[in-house]
Amino acid sequence: MRPFNGIKPQDIVILLKLVLLRDKPWRHIDLANALGLSQPEISFALDRCKTAGFIDSAKKKVMRSALLEFLEHGIRYVFPARPGPIFRGVPTAHSAPPLSGTIVASDEDIYVWPWDDGTIRGQEIKPLYFNAPLAAEKDRELYELLALVDAIRAGRAREKIIAIRELEARLNVAGEK
Repeated sequence: MRPFNGIKPQDIVILLKLVLLRDKPWRHIDLANALGLSQPEISFALDRCKTAGFIDSAKKKVMRSALLEFLEHGIRYVFPARPGPIFRGVPTAHSAPPLSGTIVASDEDIYVWPWDDGTIRGQEIKPLYFNAPLAAEKDRELYELLALVDAIRAGRAREKIIAIRELEARLNVAGEK
């Protein structure tokens, strides 16, 4: 058994992707390709998630209520995000769906992940992990979950509350067995 070295940002992304897969069968290679990670990174992440109590002992079922609790109360402390300089990139947090339709922001209050292929200029928010923009480009649902997580990591109180409610609905914590 490997020593537990704490949760890493990509672990959260993997858990969110697994939630989106619902009950569909998956392999490490599928996750690696979808998220731009290596198969060993997926394996190590699943081990860390099991140790942290975010996934079952078979490493197949996400403990959604534990994940939501961490996202609500811990992620902004463990993986904080602070708005930085202006970059071209991919909108995130309140600047991206689903919050962009709810929260009105000025042009000076746009948050983006820096990305060469991005089309929007805004304040930099470092993504949860380096390939988040690439993974988000491939999967709209994952993009929206990551944007909600960024709203918790970098948002104001109102944005955080709305993001948490939206995450709770999308993670279907009430339906967890």
